[in-house]
Amino acid sequence: MNFDPQNKVVQLCARGIEQEGKGLPEEAAKLYNEAWAMAANDIEKFTAAHYVARHQATTSDKLTWDKIALQHALNIEDDSVKPVLPSLYLNIGKCYEDLRDQDKAKENYLAALSFIDWLPDDGYGNMIRAGITKALGEI
Repeated sequence: MNFDPQNKVVQLCARGIEQEGKGLPEEAAKLYNEAWAMAANDIEKFTAAHYVARHQATTSDKLTWDKIALQHALNIEDDSVKPVLPSLYLNIGKCYEDLRDQDKAKENYLAALSFIDWLPDDGYGNMIRAGITKALGEI
């Protein structure tokens, strides 16, 4: 997915990533929440929700935000979003697994697998492929 570096939501999320890198998760979470409040379309909402999910105190809350991110991603009507779907479904599956709902975990891992061909052939793509393979092997 291509993100416009001039977009205010993208800029806030980028600043949040910088704060995470500095070991300041609370500052990062504030920036991600600000991005969510500002998000006006599905691309912005998907982006912000994805990062908000990373800073939730409970697995249930993380699952809620991952599902919000997924819903907005699914509303995007072009193929540019498809490479992020395996990761989103993998995250949701992991939440269900942590919540001991193996059926929903497997359902989401299989959904992740169904989009695996959209992953790039690079370190990120390999990491997500390995995560899906491992998750399905353990469930």
